[in-house]
Amino acid sequence: MNYNWDWRVFLAAEPGGTGTYLKYLVVGLGWTLATALAAWVIALAIGSVVGTLRTTPYKWVVRLGNAYVEIFRNVPLIVQMFLWFFVVPELLPKGLGDWVKQMPPPWGSYLPAVICLGLYTSVRIAEQVKSGINSLPRGQGMAGTALGLALGANYRYVLLPQAFRIVLPPLTSEFMNVIKNSSVALTIGLLELTGRARAMQEFSFKVFEAFAAATAIYLLTNLLVVYGMRALERKVRVPGLISASAPAGGH
Repeated sequence: MNYNWDWRVFLAAEPGGTGTYLKYLVVGLGWTLATALAAWVIALAIGSVVGTLRTTPYKWVVRLGNAYVEIFRNVPLIVQMFLWFFVVPELLPKGLGDWVKQMPPPWGSYLPAVICLGLYTSVRIAEQVKSGINSLPRGQGMAGTALGLALGANYRYVLLPQAFRIVLPPLTSEFMNVIKNSSVALTIGLLELTGRARAMQEFSFKVFEAFAAATAIYLLTNLLVVYGMRALERKVRVPGLISASAPAGGH
């Protein structure tokens, strides 16, 4: 079977009247990045807190952190996406639930997607932060205590700055995963990059061109993330604590 590639389709007008198919995909990339960045902020904030709490000497705090991780880690992402979009608004107070359900597109899909991706990724970041803290020599924390630092100050000024330098490579991998996992948001109606590539192939019947373009855009975007994070790793690394050549996606 021979397939005639026609790259001129990207210069054709898409049916929605917003411009060409190329612009249509670029706007989709914008929604992908907006979703991924917002989710990453949530994931990094919550994951850092939960990961830190799981290394404290308070057993009940550790158990709560472990329960949080197990709940979000063991439920598939697409199921969580449907729960946030279809179920959670029904569980909210009527006024708030109605407001959420009546949000105009794309915000009605964007908000659940961001929250879902943020919480789903936060448990992975919590694992990375916990591992980073536990990988430090015990003498680091003991030295902070000997200097008279309280537990919170010990984490803030001694343990966490070193732990984050150690876990930068796996954090890079998690950020790339957020970008890729944002494609699941198409299942609740968010027209990010994958959703727009799918819509393009339905309108134009150019399946290979649409998804080849989406693949190239995802690849280029993640390569930029990798090189950017590698530059950050070299800038903040502590000699002897983290290797300058550590792979960006390593665990």
